[in-house]
Amino acid sequence: MRVLEKLVIVGVGLIGGSFALALKEAGAVRQVVGVGRGERNLRRALELGIIDAAGALDERTLGDAELVLLAVPVGQMGPIMHAIAPWLGGRTIVTDAGSTKQDVVDLARRELESSLARFVPGHPVAGTERSGAEAAFAGLYRERKVVLTPLAENDPGALALVRSAWERCGARVVEMQPREHDAVLAAVSHLPHVLAFALVEQIARHEAPERMFALAAGGFRDFTRIASSSPEMWRDICLANRQALLAELDRYRGGLEEVRAMLERGDAKALEALFSRARDARAQGLKNVQ
Repeated sequence: MRVLEKLVIVGVGLIGGSFALALKEAGAVRQVVGVGRGERNLRRALELGIIDAAGALDERTLGDAELVLLAVPVGQMGPIMHAIAPWLGGRTIVTDAGSTKQDVVDLARRELESSLARFVPGHPVAGTERSGAEAAFAGLYRERKVVLTPLAENDPGALALVRSAWERCGARVVEMQPREHDAVLAAVSHLPHVLAFALVEQIARHEAPERMFALAAGGFRDFTRIASSSPEMWRDICLANRQALLAELDRYRGGLEEVRAMLERGDAKALEALFSRARDARAQGLKNVQ
């Protein structure tokens, strides 16, 4: 990948900030301009050296940008795309980091019609429960997967540049269709987050939640760590991918009913068999997976 002269990050938080830091560390970008709705966060990004300047959704910021990363909650993608569309340069490539893809693709077809060949949808499957510029770090994407869901209209050069940029961050890039991506992520990412949020809410509604939280050990902390994630971001993800998520919730509810039936009849053999299958499936499924 050639060195980018100018990268614009819209949304300088964990995802966008880490992308900028990784490319800077790799010597793959000369200037990073940050755009965001929070002045305090942008000032902090400048102090931390994540960005070199703060910009806006205007021609001065976007017109000569080589690459623009939209690292905002999926619920903001439509308005952001609408705002940047008039100002994108003729060679500016745009990608995103949204956790859902079919809705983002549909928005891009509507809002970025004249630049669609240079819009490459993406999703870095990496993150922590922290947010904001201070959460960003250069190593976030090392040996992590980034899913690209290219469009039939994509310019090969645009796709190659976006792929190369993520690879310079240390990521392993794979390609999928948007609907396939959304179905898979509903099961392995969106559902676990919903379950974690729901469990914490259930405990908080008990008569003595303080005592219950005080006795929570490692298992509870590990399972519910992701409930510390951004409520705004996960609200948008769940609504954007609600059909696939509803299907996974129905499957999970069916599994819980099976476990409940085992408990009701005191079926130790069935419970142990289920737990054993799950343990073995997890070990095999996550073998050699970061």
